[in-house]
Amino acid sequence: MTTLLSLRGVSKQYGVGSRARLALKDVTLDIHKGEILSLLGVNGAGKTTLSSIIATLNPPTAGAILYKGKSIYNDVPAYRRMIGFCPQKPNVNPMLTIEQNLLFAGRFYGLSLEETRTRVATLMKRFELITYAENTIDTLSGGYKQRFLIARALVHKPRLVLFDEPTVALDPHVRHEVWALIKELKAEGVTVVLTTHYLDEAEELSDRVCILDEGVIKLIDTPENLKAAHQKDRLEDVFIKLINESKKSE
Repeated sequence: MTTLLSLRGVSKQYGVGSRARLALKDVTLDIHKGEILSLLGVNGAGKTTLSSIIATLNPPTAGAILYKGKSIYNDVPAYRRMIGFCPQKPNVNPMLTIEQNLLFAGRFYGLSLEETRTRVATLMKRFELITYAENTIDTLSGGYKQRFLIARALVHKPRLVLFDEPTVALDPHVRHEVWALIKELKAEGVTVVLTTHYLDEAEELSDRVCILDEGVIKLIDTPENLKAAHQKDRLEDVFIKLINESKKSE
C-alpha cells in the first residue's frame, strides 16, 4: 500500500502541572492511499482528538505529521487544500442557503468562480440537493444535512476526507445511504478516516481499524484479521473483549 500520510510520535496534552492530561500518547501510524481507516475507542479514548489533529483543527503537543515526507506544518494552507472535513454537527452559516454555502466553500478553497459553480452543480445533483438549493441548513432533515456536509467536504476534490461520527442519530435507512456514499468515495480513490462509535459501521466500511485506549494505539488491523485472531464473528465482540481485557489489567 502507498502511504498518503504518516504520523510519528504524535502526543497531545491538555492542561499544565497537576491538571495536565495526555489525550494522545506517542501515536505512530501510516494512512494508506485509497483506504477507509476507522478510529475506534470508548469515550475519551482519543479518537476525536486524533482526527482533529489530522484535520489541523488542533495542534499536537509533540510528534510529526508527514505528507510526501514533509511536515504538514511547513505549508498548512496547501495541506488543507488536499483534505476535506465532515463534522458531526453542521458548522455552516445559517443565514446562507445550501447552494450559497457550497459556493462559499469552493471560493474559500481557491477555486475560480466558474470552477466553483460547475463543481457545486455537479455535487448538488450527485447528492440530490437541487430541490433544497434555496433552503437553509435548519430546514433539512438529518439525512439531507449529512448529504450537504459531505458535498461541502468534497467541493475542492480532496484526496483525504475525515468523517467525525457521520451517522449519529440517523435513521437506519439513512445510515446505509451514508455508508453507500462513503464506499463511493473509496471507489474513486479517495482516502477516508472515519471516527465512529458504531462497530457495525466500522466492520462494514473499514479496510483497517485503529483501536485507541486512553490515548494509546492498542492495535491496527483489518476487521477480518481481528475476528479471526480473537475467534469472534463480529468486530463488536472483538472490541468488547479487548476493552474488558484492558480493564482487568488496570
